[in-house]
Amino acid sequence: QYINVGDWVKQHDLHSGFDEEHQAYMIDEDKVVDALEDLLSAGGCLVDYHSCDFFPERWFDLVVVLQTDNGVLYDRLEKRGYPQAKITENVECEIMMVLLQEAHDSYDQNIVVALPSNTPEDMDSNVERVLQWAAAYKSQHGL
Repeated sequence: QYINVGDWVKQHDLHSGFDEEHQAYMIDEDKVVDALEDLLSAGGCLVDYHSCDFFPERWFDLVVVLQTDNGVLYDRLEKRGYPQAKITENVECEIMMVLLQEAHDSYDQNIVVALPSNTPEDMDSNVERVLQWAAAYKSQHGL
């Protein structure tokens, strides 16, 4: 099952309000973990979110961090109509590799994988790699 955490936050009121400057909901991490506990503990889910450090390690067998060149990221976010403060914050996080560091700090090093996500070809390759990993996992675990 695919879970887009940002959508869950909106649909299930898992936030503490709306940040006007960033034009985004302020996620309540405790509410998110509580809401997803049963579903994710059962396994078999693909979780899509831009951060991972608050999710329990037991939920994941693989953590994929997608990385993007700063210029590509800036243009991508600008085309989506993101406010400047949100673009700046995202680009700074990418420069400092914040998300990759969070993943390494929060999970076993053997399950953290960084993949480039600059081009449509990168995205296709990443999908294929995750599908291959999922197939291998299912085979190894008799699923």
